[in-house]
Amino acid sequence: MRPLVGSLALAALLLFAERSGAVSVAAAQSRIAADSVVDRIVAVVGAKAILASNIEERILQQFPQGKGLPTTPEGLRALRSDLVRALVNEELMVQAAEKDTSIKILPDDITKSVDLLVKTTRSRFASEEEYRKDLRVSGFGTPDEYRNWLSEQQKRTLMIRELMSKQQSAGKLKPVAPTEKELRDYFDRNHEQFPKRSAALSFRQIIVAPPPKPDAKARALTLADSILQEVRKGADFAAAARRFSMDPGSKDQGGSLGWMRRGTPNIDSRFEEAAFSLRPGVVSDPVESSFGYHLIQVERTQPAEVQVRHILILPAVDSTDADSAFRAIAKLRELVVAGASFDSLQSGWTDRAEERSVDDFPIENLPQAYTDALNGIEVGKVSQIFKLDPPGDPVRGKFAFVLVTKRIPAGDVRYEDVKEEIRNGLADQLTQQRYIDKLRRATLVEIRTG
Repeated sequence: MRPLVGSLALAALLLFAERSGAVSVAAAQSRIAADSVVDRIVAVVGAKAILASNIEERILQQFPQGKGLPTTPEGLRALRSDLVRALVNEELMVQAAEKDTSIKILPDDITKSVDLLVKTTRSRFASEEEYRKDLRVSGFGTPDEYRNWLSEQQKRTLMIRELMSKQQSAGKLKPVAPTEKELRDYFDRNHEQFPKRSAALSFRQIIVAPPPKPDAKARALTLADSILQEVRKGADFAAAARRFSMDPGSKDQGGSLGWMRRGTPNIDSRFEEAAFSLRPGVVSDPVESSFGYHLIQVERTQPAEVQVRHILILPAVDSTDADSAFRAIAKLRELVVAGASFDSLQSGWTDRAEERSVDDFPIENLPQAYTDALNGIEVGKVSQIFKLDPPGDPVRGKFAFVLVTKRIPAGDVRYEDVKEEIRNGLADQLTQQRYIDKLRRATLVEIRTG
């Protein structure tokens, strides 16, 4: 467990106050000292006590160096009250997960998550010294202490995720749809927290990939078959993926694609159908998708979710295939400009591995090829043809053109811009809160004030 951080929280907040001038040191002391000098119990959930130091930890997490911290005693009291409720809710779900013997959190899952979190945190600092200094300010004596604390927190997070997933799969979470008033009230209360709206656009696209010749497809299928035979004789699937797979995104991870849900965007329907039909440990026959030929191995399953590895074998393409793709898309663009149905042409030609439409996408985040092609294109107009080259393999580059359907200027975020985002998030919150209320009625919960 992490040691008490009340005094360290005070030190961090005082340091912020001195540097920013936002509040005086004396004011900061009066705001924090009452709860941070001596640790005490602020709530009890079942047999578990929640301490004032737990609240200080959350304050440090949410307001690094005090940025955004309420500046009045009333604001701080309200913040602490909200955090106590949040920790009580979290503890209720953790205890429910602990009672469910079917919920198993593997140490490897925790380690992978923590590795990523530590790596991300460390990357924000120019040197190891700066990293360690920041950890000390946050109340961690060493990187190992920080890692141990992260592991504990991540275990709780994964337990809650598994609990809620299981409840949802079993139909025990009844969806709660927020009302229009709740959506609007949420936006009005929180609109300043939404980032400024960047200039964005919506478009539809037709993308044509170089089509491999029949003999190239036959050779790829033969290679996939030979790898399959070796794996079925006992060769390690992950090792075979690292050696043979042509998917640069998963090759070095032994073909791991992680957890995949039904309907995941950009997953070929044939791949998805095969993956969800496999038993754990079984390797599929070669599955043809818009990418190539896959050997698929399911490692673990959960309701509506599978953990997958694959080996991808790409049929070879050459410059004549690329020329064929360019001629095809040039004709398609010509037809669109002449008034042909974009929908019909897109349905018959667009690469199934690619998205057909993109909505409200920030212009600043577009890949360079799209930025160049869409510069100055008005709504209702089509771009010139441009090429999408995969790294290190230009002969496999796909050809594309887009139809711009909407442009959105930069400015303050509007309610309609985030309404669906709010609806989805608030529905999840309300549904989860209903379940938490049920847990609370069955558990001793005491919140202590003063």
